[in-house]
Amino acid sequence: MENIEETPFRIAHTVQALGSALRGEPENVPDANGLGNVSGDRISSETEKLWFKESSAKNLRNRDFLSPTTVLNTLYADGEVPPAVMVRVQSLRGTGVLPVAGGELMGEGLRVRVDRTAAFQKVLSDASVYLKPPSQIQGCVVLNCPALHPKPNVPSPDTLTLGQLRTVLLTDHLGALLRRQGFIVSCCPVLPEESDIIVFLRLLGIDWPTVPISWTNDKREENILEALQNSPYREREETNGGRRESEGKNMDGDKEEMLKVNLKRMFQEEQLPGYDPSLGTCTVQRDSVSHLAQLDRATAGYTVSTATAVHVTSCQDEFRQQQMAMLWRASGATVTQRHLVCGPMKTPGTHLSAAQYLQLRRVQMKEASEIKYGEQVEDQTWDDIIKVMTSATVRFELLSTVHTSPVTLDVQREGSVSTKGPRGGVFVMYNCARLHTLFDSYERGVEKGLYPEIPEGSQLDFSALKEEGEWLLLFNYLIPFSELLDQTGQTLGCDGGARVNLKTEQICKFLVSLSKDFSSYYNRVHVLGEPLPHLFNQMFCRLQLLRALRELYHSALDTLHLPPIPQL
Repeated sequence: MENIEETPFRIAHTVQALGSALRGEPENVPDANGLGNVSGDRISSETEKLWFKESSAKNLRNRDFLSPTTVLNTLYADGEVPPAVMVRVQSLRGTGVLPVAGGELMGEGLRVRVDRTAAFQKVLSDASVYLKPPSQIQGCVVLNCPALHPKPNVPSPDTLTLGQLRTVLLTDHLGALLRRQGFIVSCCPVLPEESDIIVFLRLLGIDWPTVPISWTNDKREENILEALQNSPYREREETNGGRRESEGKNMDGDKEEMLKVNLKRMFQEEQLPGYDPSLGTCTVQRDSVSHLAQLDRATAGYTVSTATAVHVTSCQDEFRQQQMAMLWRASGATVTQRHLVCGPMKTPGTHLSAAQYLQLRRVQMKEASEIKYGEQVEDQTWDDIIKVMTSATVRFELLSTVHTSPVTLDVQREGSVSTKGPRGGVFVMYNCARLHTLFDSYERGVEKGLYPEIPEGSQLDFSALKEEGEWLLLFNYLIPFSELLDQTGQTLGCDGGARVNLKTEQICKFLVSLSKDFSSYYNRVHVLGEPLPHLFNQMFCRLQLLRALRELYHSALDTLHLPPIPQL
C-alpha cells in the first residue's frame, strides 16, 4: 500500500471517496495501482452522479465539488445531511484524495472546498508525477493506416486525400498516447525510405517506419496466399464442362482460379459483432495480399493474447477495411481487431489534396508572420518556426473534432490562419512560447543579481497564491492531466464490437482550453515583480506554478509531435 502523503492527487479518487462518505459507506481506499473496488480509475456511474467537479472560474470562487440538492433529496429526507455524514465529508482522507478544507449546505446543495494551500504545496513540490499516466498497461498494439498501403503503388502527397491525411495524423497521435501508457506500438505499413510520402510526413513531424527501397515481403505474401487458399471459408468455383467459370492471374501473371472468401459466413459462424452484414464474398486482389502481409509482419513476435490491431480508417474506406480484417482472420490471424473510423472531410467550394492543403497553410502562416514580425521572418530560424506552426495548425484543425464527426475546413477565405487569437494550434504554440520568454527573462534577472534562484517547494508558503486563475490552472489542468492520458488505453481494453471510439480530440481541446485560461491569467498578473525580498515568496510560488505549466505544455504537445517554440 502506498503512503497517502506520497500518492499523487486524483480527481477520480476524490469523487469516489466523496461519494462513499456521502452514502455513509466504508472508505474504498485505492491500492498501490490506484485501484479500489472499481475497474481502473473509472468510477461507478451511481457514485459519479453524486458529485460534480467544478471547473468555471465563477463556481470555483466558493466551491470545488458540489453534490446538488436533487441528489441530496434522493439520499436523505428533505435533503438534510446527517451530522455524522457531514463529519465524514469534512474529514475526508484517502490515497490520492484531495484534502478537504470544509463543506457546507447551501441552496444549490452540499458544496466542498479543497485545502488549496496544501494542494499547491504537494502538487508543485513534484509536478512531474502529474505529467504521466497513473498506470502502465502491458500490451502490444499495431496501428494500421490503410491510407498508406500501396494500391498497388505507394501513395504520394498529391494522391493522399484530406480524409486520409486525417487518419494518418490520428494514427500518429494515438501511437504517442499509447506508448506513454506503456504499450509496445508498431505502425503499419512500413514505407520505402526517402519516398515522397515519407518526406511529406516528416514535414508534419511524423516519424513513420521505413524499409530500404529494395525490401520485399514476398515470403509473407506467399504464406498469406497459401493460407487463404486453404481457408475453410474459401469459395470453390463451379466448373462448366471441366472449365472454371472465372479465371484471373496470380502474382506472377499466370492464369489461375480467382480466389474468393466468404466473409459473411465467417463472421456469422465465429460470432464477430459489429461487422457489416453485406460483406458477402470477397475476391482476393494482389494489393489485399500485400496489405495482409504487412499486418503479419507488424504483429510478428507479439503475444496474441496481449496484442490488438487498430485499423484507423476513413468512413469512405470502412467497408473495404472490414473486408481486409476478415480476410486477415481467414488467413489464420487471431489478433483482436478494432476499427477506429473517421468522419468525412469537407472543403466547401474546392478540392485539395493533402500536399496542396499543407502548402496553402504554410503560405498563409508565412504571410501572417511577415505582417506581424516584418523582415526578420526570412531567416532559417523563422523557416523552422513556420514549419512547426504550420504542422500545429494542420494537426489542430484535423484532430480537435471527435474522430467520428465531419471536419469542415475553410480553405478559400483569405487570412484563414492567424498568429493571435484562440484559433487552435497557433494560439497554443504562442502561449507555450510566452512561458519560455517569461523564464528567459527571469534567468536574465538572476544573472544580473536581481533575483535569487527559485527555492524548493517545501520552503515556500503557497498561501500566497490567492488569484482565482492560479487555482483554476492547477485544479482544471495540472491535476487532471495524468487521468486524461490514461483514458485511451483503458477504453481500448474495453470489450465491444468491431468499432472502437477513442477520445482522440481531448488533448487538442485540453491545450486550447488551457491556453485560454493561461492567457487570461498572464494578461492580468505581473509575475516578475520588483526585486524586493518581501515580494519574492509570491513571485516564486507563481514561478513554480508556471514552470509546472510549461512542462505540462511540453508533455501534451509531445503527444502531437510538436516541439515547443522558444519565441514568437
